[in-house]
Amino acid sequence: MGSSDKRRVQFRASEDLVERTDALATVLETDRTDVLTTALREYLREASHDDDLVQEIADAYYGDDISFEQLRGLVGHEAAANFRVLKERLDEEFVAATADELDG
Repeated sequence: MGSSDKRRVQFRASEDLVERTDALATVLETDRTDVLTTALREYLREASHDDDLVQEIADAYYGDDISFEQLRGLVGHEAAANFRVLKERLDEEFVAATADELDG
């Protein structure tokens, strides 16, 4: 999905949060959707620089809970490539260790 593709998303938020979002939209002369997408984009950008959260993201990738494409979208191409190399090494070590146990 490219950055110009749009998908409708619905969610529930507290009345206070919606009112504050609408007030900021009025100040910025925009709409609620623009304020929310900007906030979400900023949150995701900040998350990609939070070491603890990046480790959780990597763990989800290692556990096959998220795909490489999802990983790359969250942490960027370079970090995702590094995590993929590490995952391949871990998988190879697991296979080797399992084979050794079966042979032993």
